[in-house]
Amino acid sequence: METEVSVNEFVTFLIAYETFAINMAPVQEIIRVPQMVKVPKSPPSLMGLANLRGKVLPVINLRTVFRINEKEIDESSRIIVVDLGETLGFLVDRVASVIDVEESKIEESSDIQSIVKSEFLKGVIKDVAGFNMVMIIDIEKVIEREFSEILSEKSKEYALTTERGKKEEVFAEERQLVSFTVADEEYAIPIENIQEIVQIPEHITKVPNAEKSIIGMMNLRDKILPLASLRALFGLPERELNEQCRIVVLSLGNLSVGVVVDSVREVLRVPESLIEPIPSILIKDEVSSEITEICRLEGGKRLVSMISVSNLFKRKDIKEALSAAKDEKEMEEKDNIEEEREDEEQFVVFELDEQEYAVPIGSVQEIVRVPEELTHVPKTPDFVEGVINLRGTVLPVIDLRKRFDIEEKQRDEHQRIMVFIIDNVSVGFIVDSVSEVLKIPHSLIQKSPELSHEQAKLFSRVANLEKQGRIIQIIEPKELLKKEEIEELEESENKE
Repeated sequence: METEVSVNEFVTFLIAYETFAINMAPVQEIIRVPQMVKVPKSPPSLMGLANLRGKVLPVINLRTVFRINEKEIDESSRIIVVDLGETLGFLVDRVASVIDVEESKIEESSDIQSIVKSEFLKGVIKDVAGFNMVMIIDIEKVIEREFSEILSEKSKEYALTTERGKKEEVFAEERQLVSFTVADEEYAIPIENIQEIVQIPEHITKVPNAEKSIIGMMNLRDKILPLASLRALFGLPERELNEQCRIVVLSLGNLSVGVVVDSVREVLRVPESLIEPIPSILIKDEVSSEITEICRLEGGKRLVSMISVSNLFKRKDIKEALSAAKDEKEMEEKDNIEEEREDEEQFVVFELDEQEYAVPIGSVQEIVRVPEELTHVPKTPDFVEGVINLRGTVLPVIDLRKRFDIEEKQRDEHQRIMVFIIDNVSVGFIVDSVSEVLKIPHSLIQKSPELSHEQAKLFSRVANLEKQGRIIQIIEPKELLKKEEIEELEESENKE
């Protein structure tokens, strides 16, 4: 009988004359370096946003991540596009090749000397495909380090994506499961029934007269998703949702339901021999019982209860929630008939450090020239550049370059002050120039990639005008000032 050899596929590349590799499973494609727009308030390693066939692609410079001196982009430079739950691009000096590596040839990297810190290395490959030594980059660690504010929680989702993307066959005698905890007990669901795993949203719409087990509904990529609490479904004590909680989106045919769990644990590959039916004495109702099987892991010390998604969808409360979601969707579709007639949004476009930004036209009170000198008033907050008299009203003025940590520039005739009302306070922001008022179809406006908390709030959307070769970041004016800063402005105005 032949012994099966586990083979992994890697893409290899060079950074500062050293050879590295990442697992091929999440790699979507390799492209030349495109044009990019810079993103204020983002991690230093983020080079900017690029257009990838109509989608916005954040591009990360691995040299910056690894604290290596910058290198000019040349003909050899490439972007490796990777799907980590969110599509990201990684700049490397040069791509070498794709290699197949037997599991036995991968060694630990603890003793290897490299320009890259060991925390970013997953292992090392020696004497393969003409390479003396290739260091395997732990791309998850890179993301956790650079974007810990937003993306670290996606490690479970990436594990799920990676398992789905593997090209090797899953043997018939094994099952792939995703395990999670509810009230300190471990449960699992077959991976084929899991659509995705997402965070708890900021807003959940309550369903009137719903069963206690139904938390409400949320919007997931323009679809209404009913949410159920597994704690309530299983008759366990309720507790407040926290940042560890996740929504496991289950699918059965065309139906989808999100179930809230305390935390997601791991992706398991379990031999059939370790799975057995639940003892019949524990089944109250063979048709409706959600727990149908038990996994006995670690020599029976670890018991994982397996949930039947088909039985879960037969529950009365789940059926009612699905029906309510369907009704809600139909109502939204009716409401959208009028909105479709006005499928454009109007923006004021301005420039800052040769980058284009936009704000909804309704948020702009007015646009005025910058006077030769701004009046500096004692007791005004430090972040205020000065004040101007705007028709008898004292208007505090802030330099948007400073706000975005961009190098200052000398005043010139092109600069303008854009006046916004933020929490009932009028504030002016100096921009390099105001270029146009632009109507943008909703179909070209996307949710911005989330790269840091501050950036995600400031630039929640981006207009991707592919035909014009433009990416315009849309600013939320209300996020330009923090609550305490607005209070400082109000106090200084009262003193006046």
